[in-house]
Amino acid sequence: MATISLCMIVKNEEKVLTRCLECLKDIVDEMIIVDTGSTDATKEIAGTYTDKIYDFPWIDDFAAARNFSFSKATMDYIYVADADEIIDEENRTRFQLLKQALLPEIEIVQMKYCNQLEFGSVYNFDVEYRGKLYKRLRTFQWIDPIHETIKMEPIVFDSDIEIIHKPLQKHDRRDFAIFTRILERGEQLSKKLLDMYAKELFISGQPDDFFQAEDFFKNALKEDRSLEEYKTADCVLAKTCFLRNDWEGFFTACLKEVADNPPAEICTLLGEYYRQKENFEEAVMWYYNAIHEQECILNIEYSKKIPVKGIINCYEQLGMTSQTEEYKEFLKECEAL
Repeated sequence: MATISLCMIVKNEEKVLTRCLECLKDIVDEMIIVDTGSTDATKEIAGTYTDKIYDFPWIDDFAAARNFSFSKATMDYIYVADADEIIDEENRTRFQLLKQALLPEIEIVQMKYCNQLEFGSVYNFDVEYRGKLYKRLRTFQWIDPIHETIKMEPIVFDSDIEIIHKPLQKHDRRDFAIFTRILERGEQLSKKLLDMYAKELFISGQPDDFFQAEDFFKNALKEDRSLEEYKTADCVLAKTCFLRNDWEGFFTACLKEVADNPPAEICTLLGEYYRQKENFEEAVMWYYNAIHEQECILNIEYSKKIPVKGIINCYEQLGMTSQTEEYKEFLKECEAL
């Protein structure tokens, strides 16, 4: 049977830590808790489950803290958990069965990460596969009978285990502060972080958050980045200009995207613009495209509730009763998801 080290980084998690560790105490073989500066009872609670509690000074770097926690693990596999996760009895049983049957050649186990949309997280799907269990020591193997090379790709197993993400509050203020400090230090954001920053802005950003991010996304358009990153930057800049009533900047960002398969975010923003100008027929066209024709890239609600509410208002203003009722029913379906 495989052995498992739990590796967690925590800070001020006294309200949720017990429920998380209770779910895992009879699954894992050791618990590694790395505290990044708690001022509540987090460490005392952790101490009732393990004596492997370590302090790590917070340096605005989750990866550094995760790496430190991994360095303390001693078992075959490392399970990564956040304090606001829980595992119900059905999935605890699945986890135990996995542990008994885990083949040594498997290097990463993905589990279904659930309940993503309840607190407006930066993910657009309520359930997604996420790597949760990692082999601690990786064995490298030579492959190919000629021009031999080292096999680099990990062997990944997609399990049916569901991890329920159940935070008590959103983390957007913390995340925006970290992004700001990274940019103030003059550090670049990777493609992944640029995308995550934009998603967080579109999901929970306030106007000041967009204004603060504006220079970064303007500069991103001047850098050697992918077309996807340019598209993301245009969406952020279009929304920033919309919030400032800078219509020249707004249409500069929008028209670049309209010329080449605009995302739903751009279509929705154009719908909002024309609705404000009381050009309801034009607004309907853009809302329709956001709902039925284009894909969102940053916030799924820009192809669902936001344009649906907008198109309902437009049809009401135009006195189009049947269309209004049709989209009111559609809105109920969106809200039920």
